Amino acid sequence: MSGDPEQEYFVDGITEDIITALSKWRWFLVIARNSTFAYKAKSVDLTEVGRDLGVRYVLEGSMRRAGQRVRITSQLIDTATGTHLWAERYDRDLIDICAVQDDITSRVAAAIEPALFRAESRRVIAKRPEHMGAWDYCQRGVWHVNKGTRTDGIAANGLFEQALMLDPNLADAHLGLARALIVQWNYGSIEDFAPLERQARESALQEVALDSENQEEQ
Repeated sequence: MSGDPEQEYFVDGITEDIITALSKWRWFLVIARNSTFAYKAKSVDLTEVGRDLGVRYVLEGSMRRAGQRVRITSQLIDTATGTHLWAERYDRDLIDICAVQDDITSRVAAAIEPALFRAESRRVIAKRPEHMGAWDYCQRGVWHVNKGTRTDGIAANGLFEQALMLDPNLADAHLGLARALIVQWNYGSIEDFAPLERQARESALQEVALDSENQEEQ
């Protein structure tokens, strides 16, 4: 959004690094550089951008520089509703441009993942069961696992099993099932731990086999 030719290389570098960092999170699709750069320095309708690229969320930002000081702003927007899900401003000294670029990239990437996860969880919880797919069941299961109660562990178990019935190769559902089983054990939902332990291990190993680079398992 900056539109400053003299700073274009710096902004492009940060943008490319953010795209690379976000693409490591396997549970959401990140549009490639060539497609997103077509909108650079243009005033665009984000709803139209979302429709053209087939995306729900857009991350946009700008940069202003004064001497050796730089201000970078970034915001995450739901293209369907126009809602701002997250926004932040970063003020930095340009003593080491590469260090600033790395710092901003890591901070933005770290903030985006939980913001997207919260937004997706709210969207899925509002869905009617007959409209839910494997990903939706998985997201709803994660929501229950994170609540960490005995009842939620049981509910999550069923939701992950539903997800795997629809998509046996959904790695996050295998990982979620393993976590749901552990939650149930922690709250004494199951008396005999041996079968539970075997099932949790099998689910975790299956998740690794399907997606060994999943950030969540680390």
